[in-house]
Amino acid sequence: MAQLQGASITYRVAVGRQRGRKVFTLQTLPAIDDAFEAGAGKVAGFSLHAGVVARADERQKLERLCRYISRPAVAEKRLSLTSNGNVRYELKTPYRDGTTHVIFDPLDFIAKLAALVPPPRANLTRFHGVFAPNSRYRDRVVPGRRAQLGAQEATGDEATLAERRASMTWAQRLKRVFSIDVEVCPVCGGAMRIIACIEDPDVIEKIMSHLDAKASESPGTRLPPCRAPPQRALFD
Repeated sequence: MAQLQGASITYRVAVGRQRGRKVFTLQTLPAIDDAFEAGAGKVAGFSLHAGVVARADERQKLERLCRYISRPAVAEKRLSLTSNGNVRYELKTPYRDGTTHVIFDPLDFIAKLAALVPPPRANLTRFHGVFAPNSRYRDRVVPGRRAQLGAQEATGDEATLAERRASMTWAQRLKRVFSIDVEVCPVCGGAMRIIACIEDPDVIEKIMSHLDAKASESPGTRLPPCRAPPQRALFD
């Protein structure tokens, strides 16, 4: 992974016959020699932009900024294949040297994607200042369970140690992030509870294969089985 990441940030080919060479680029625009824009700096290949400011009442601007910094690394709509089978990626903003497209060999493109995979158990988003996890003022600016516990302390209500350390469950996180409520039955709307966490890949594959086969065999709307009409009572 270290070699793949090193090749990725230096625009080098990581694998294949062209290993070590510069990635092929298309420069279709003239180079720009003007100074780096105000509010931003660039040192040793790294750039930091600090020119965007959002006031407390500019909620839409703040949301747009949050969406920008949390966007995926690759936009599929700008991906395409060349006539010889290479992967062509169109840049959203041209580089200062006029580069508008980057061309990858398919195997090297997979290596570039692998370099983007985050390491396990590593936080990709870090908070500082009053948003830091151990800040004494965090409960005043962040709504949630910890804020509710802080309000309990302010009113004199005692919170247990388990309540202080409790965080959202995976079911609650799925509902909050992806709007998937696994605690509600999608058929009847009743309450559901988690009975097991399956992590064995072989067992997961068997379950998913069974569900795929069952979905392909059964129609979208299941009809009741056929039966004879009810017997009519005969009277003299």
